[in-house]
Amino acid sequence: MPRNRDPRALTTSEEDYLKALYLLTEWEDTEVSTGALADQLGLSPASATPMVQKLAAKSLVHHVPRGAITLSETGRREALRMVRRHRLLETFLRDELGYGWDEVHDEAEALEHTVTDRFIDALDQRLGRPQRDPHGDAIPAADGTLPASRAVRLDRFTGGAAIVDRISDEDPDFLRRARDRGLVPGAAIALPHGLDYVDASLVWVRPA
Repeated sequence: MPRNRDPRALTTSEEDYLKALYLLTEWEDTEVSTGALADQLGLSPASATPMVQKLAAKSLVHHVPRGAITLSETGRREALRMVRRHRLLETFLRDELGYGWDEVHDEAEALEHTVTDRFIDALDQRLGRPQRDPHGDAIPAADGTLPASRAVRLDRFTGGAAIVDRISDEDPDFLRRARDRGLVPGAAIALPHGLDYVDASLVWVRPA
């Protein structure tokens, strides 16, 4: 990632949109509409449309009216820069400040726009260059590369034995329940798992 990036190049809202678009496609090979992007951000589709048009005008996303939205190469780089910030901050909050894994997401959301790339690089070094955040999500390297993953959603897993790879951080209440059941990254999971469909869709596993 570029070291001479002008921090004024993107607004906070633009960074949020790019990160949200990346997250919607990180684990699901699906087309993202303006409505889906707005829902991810807790906004109305009408309010999201002008921002999508603005991002397209800046060549950060590819979009045609009523069509899917995809990140351009530049947009993906900026999205990964924000994902890197967020996940390193989550790791710092847990490892250094004692936050629970159900508490780090909102705090990292508030902090990720306020720190510099230099700070994040120093934080990465201080933490020992972790590859995964508290929920098992991959932390992009400074150049935007990511470790490979073979994980699939638990409700789609057909193997005989599994290891928890990552837990969705969308629902703090589920994170607390998952922790109480021992469903944390790296843990073996007994099959059949006994989770309902919704909870199973929030857990990603790899073959044991």
